[in-house]
Amino acid sequence: MISATEKASKFLTEDFLLKSEFAKILYHDYASKLPIIDYHCHLSPKDIATNRKFNSISEVWLAGDHYKWRAMRTLGVNEQYITGNATEEEKFQKWAETVPFTLRNPLYHWTHLELQRYFGIQELLGPDTGAKIYKQTTDLLQTTEYHTQGLLKKMNVELVCSTDDPVDNLEFHKIAESSSPNTKLLPAFRPDKVYAVEHPQSYNVYLQRLSDSSGVSINQYDDLLSALQNRIEFFHSNGGSLSDHGLEQLYYFELGTYDIQIIFSKVISGKSLDQQEIQYFKFHTLYELCKMYHAKGWTQQFHLGALRNTNERMLGLLGPDTGFDSIGDFSQARALASFLNLLDGTDQLTKTILYNLNPSDNEVMATMIGNFNDGSVKGKIQFGSAWWFLDQKDGMEKQINSLSNMGLLSCFVGMLTDSRSFLSFPRHEYFRRILCNLIGQDVANGELPADEAWLGKIVSDISYYNAKNYFNF
Repeated sequence: MISATEKASKFLTEDFLLKSEFAKILYHDYASKLPIIDYHCHLSPKDIATNRKFNSISEVWLAGDHYKWRAMRTLGVNEQYITGNATEEEKFQKWAETVPFTLRNPLYHWTHLELQRYFGIQELLGPDTGAKIYKQTTDLLQTTEYHTQGLLKKMNVELVCSTDDPVDNLEFHKIAESSSPNTKLLPAFRPDKVYAVEHPQSYNVYLQRLSDSSGVSINQYDDLLSALQNRIEFFHSNGGSLSDHGLEQLYYFELGTYDIQIIFSKVISGKSLDQQEIQYFKFHTLYELCKMYHAKGWTQQFHLGALRNTNERMLGLLGPDTGFDSIGDFSQARALASFLNLLDGTDQLTKTILYNLNPSDNEVMATMIGNFNDGSVKGKIQFGSAWWFLDQKDGMEKQINSLSNMGLLSCFVGMLTDSRSFLSFPRHEYFRRILCNLIGQDVANGELPADEAWLGKIVSDISYYNAKNYFNF
């Protein structure tokens, strides 16, 4: 009988994904040892600041992981073992039973990379090894080295940017300044609720929270802008220099198409808006925010194309963000170009990163960024790394190839985790290996010169230095 360790002996070797000798040189000598700048993630600032200890591998690995939840549901695992009241060990065992069936899904690679990189476990996870691996990993998690700050240090994470609502008091970011000596934690401004006027009742509850946090009584639209300016100043004073927005698509209207004050008055009186009014409010408010970002020298990020909470039955049972989102087929190009052009027309377009969820928009984004790069900043407008459903081998390769063909790959600010998990940082390694393999294959094909010093520099820049220089944290 072949042991689980023997089965894994030719899987995830030190040359995993590296198909040429030149690719191996690029990765091992120029990429692998560089620190990680994770400029967009969803890690809990509280967990970092308090150096949280996880009680089990399930708590750090399965809780909140939509990727794993979707796979388990697909295999027919009962919800009790996913988000239900089963024990942590029972949930882990169900995940262990699922893993062998995830072959060719990125979860198979990520699962075993994370077990290797964090815990030194070479065995394949499956029904026969689940109990042993549960105990081994859970025991390690009780040690200081495996608390949150230790996990970040283990992956050489230099800096992370969390994702924070404008009303957040950034309490834990301040604590982390002194409590987290190895990894810097900075906030990023995520104002999606500021323009979520499609739900007037919940929107008005949110407005009160925004009023309380800013000290601005919000009765008019200009009061809303004053409150937002106040919060941007607050984030800026606490190291913030990034904003992030999750949108189906960017909208564009001629300014003044609707009276924004009338729309706002309707919302705060609890009245529902029609679809055009909702879209105009989102457009106008985002336009005002983007001008504020420019004034502060911030970078703005737009994550476009997610179709969220599609299953109403499960939304009612489990709430939002529980794994029932998918790729949307929204029209992106014309309104996006017009929106960016409106800002550029008054020279108020700040550094911008565009992420698409629909792979059919790869070339749209790769060419869009060239419309608004103006020579003022290297790579001012970026085509962001493959996101969400696309942050796997095929998706990363397609994003890199589209950017290479239609822009300058050498200016790319590289990978991010966009994750809630402290065990997700091997995705940076995954990206770096894929990048080195693509360039190494070009060398092997005679499509690039075997200039190790130059190509090594390009790889190092994309892996680390471009982000370090671009964001200037």
